[in-house]
Amino acid sequence: MVQFKKSDLISIVVLGEIVAWFLYSVLRNLGLVHKINELVPTTLPIVFILVLFTPVLALVSLYVLYVLSKKLPILFQVGKFVAVGVANTAVDFGVLNLLILVTSVASGPLFSVFKGGSFIVAVIHSYFWNKFWTFRKKETDFASRELLQFFVVSFIGLLINVGIATFVVNIIGPQFGASQKIWANMGAISATFFSMMWNFLGYKFIVFRKVEADLR
Repeated sequence: MVQFKKSDLISIVVLGEIVAWFLYSVLRNLGLVHKINELVPTTLPIVFILVLFTPVLALVSLYVLYVLSKKLPILFQVGKFVAVGVANTAVDFGVLNLLILVTSVASGPLFSVFKGGSFIVAVIHSYFWNKFWTFRKKETDFASRELLQFFVVSFIGLLINVGIATFVVNIIGPQFGASQKIWANMGAISATFFSMMWNFLGYKFIVFRKVEADLR
């Protein structure tokens, strides 16, 4: 029977905080923090709004799926997978934008290096959260093989991610009057969409397939 444990509550709040802080770094890089602070009718800076409300929104969303999972148990696991996926995207975009913010480099070969680095950090983050929280796979009998499979699948995802982002940013270039920084994030969004589809299929049917079989 599906249960909403204390560890689930703590985990989803932590993931919410991760999303909040890395999203803030994206907004800082795009120069949107002051504009949002001017538009939002509150005396609280946007960073405090993100830090306070993102974890609450994440918790409420997961709890709703937990309630619905009493009818369809797989929904709770799907909710956790999506939560980890959103946090991974925030880590990926956050690290990328932090590097752009620090170096002022948003295109060229160094952008590809930044994109690869941010994606690798997100993949490592993804492995531990999906293994120990989403799929609750505590056994370590096949840990080395599982980790190898995870990184092989993720490495292919990395090639897809960096390749598409590089193509959009360096080959197509900014379109529709977008700035270089905004277009860099558009390239990252395009890359994330395709790499997430690949990673989901790879994790589900290769890396964590035994766990999925146990759930049915």
